[in-house]
Amino acid sequence: MKNVSVKERLKDKDIQALALYIGTIAILIILSVVCKLLGKNFLTVGNIQNIINQSAVIAVIAIGQSIVILTGGIDLSVSSVVGFVGILGGLLIKGGMPIPLVCILLMIVGLALGIFNGVFVSYGKVPAFIVTLGSMQIIRGLTMVLNSGKPISGFPQGLRTITNAKLLGMPVSIIYLFLLYAIMITVMKKTRLGRWIYAIGGNANAAKLAGVRTKKIELYAYAIGGLFAAIGGIFLLSRLAYADPNAGMGYELDAIAAVVIGGIALSGGKGNIGNTLIGALILGMLKCGLQIMNVPVYYQTIIIGVTIIAAVFLDKAKERKAE
Repeated sequence: MKNVSVKERLKDKDIQALALYIGTIAILIILSVVCKLLGKNFLTVGNIQNIINQSAVIAVIAIGQSIVILTGGIDLSVSSVVGFVGILGGLLIKGGMPIPLVCILLMIVGLALGIFNGVFVSYGKVPAFIVTLGSMQIIRGLTMVLNSGKPISGFPQGLRTITNAKLLGMPVSIIYLFLLYAIMITVMKKTRLGRWIYAIGGNANAAKLAGVRTKKIELYAYAIGGLFAAIGGIFLLSRLAYADPNAGMGYELDAIAAVVIGGIALSGGKGNIGNTLIGALILGMLKCGLQIMNVPVYYQTIIIGVTIIAAVFLDKAKERKAE
């Protein structure tokens, strides 16, 4: 592998970020033009706000998924965590527990489920794909057991205000979303935890020789993944005011897609967590634009799948070029 200077690496990062921003603007323009030709409006303040709001659940889950992938791992169980915290939260709220206390408890549960994954991956040395695939099934099964597979409805209005209340003219879920990203961007850039996560993903053996407690940091990464999956579940429960045991199915793929489109390498150690938000918004724009254009759902799935493959292909091409 050829030596690459720090200046060259920074240049590559700048080019990658610029390409992502230009691509986002290009998608906006293309969708706007096509929708306009069809006599429909896409690029409006209300619609952009709606896209961000609708993308919030996936974008939040993708924060945790980004952290896990940066270590070189993956978490397939996040979708089941979303459904689990929804049903558990629904039962607790219907049982009379105060909503703020329920939210805190659900985040602790998400953290615990993430730790469960992390223990087997980091200390048990079981491949992350296998561990999280298994826990995805276990958690989804527990979700069905909790309320015999039945949905829960009839929640108090206070539940909807968590994410649907307006502040500064926009849903508070959007404000929460940007705040969560700001916090995690700071953590990843300014703290030792963030540097260690990048180090493990870049070269775990080298990080271990440098004194990084790799097992412990890897465990933290999965705990963070579980925490943000739970927060995403709270967002979904609040937005719908309806708890469905099947909620969240497929969200693990959407979250991974947001991470990959945002430029984080699946091999770990490279990427900017802030760009994951852009990746999630690109997915949201594509889905919204295709719906406005009345593109059948199955074609929407194909188009989004092609977008994901293209993003991974470009990432791998860049890695091969750097070797």
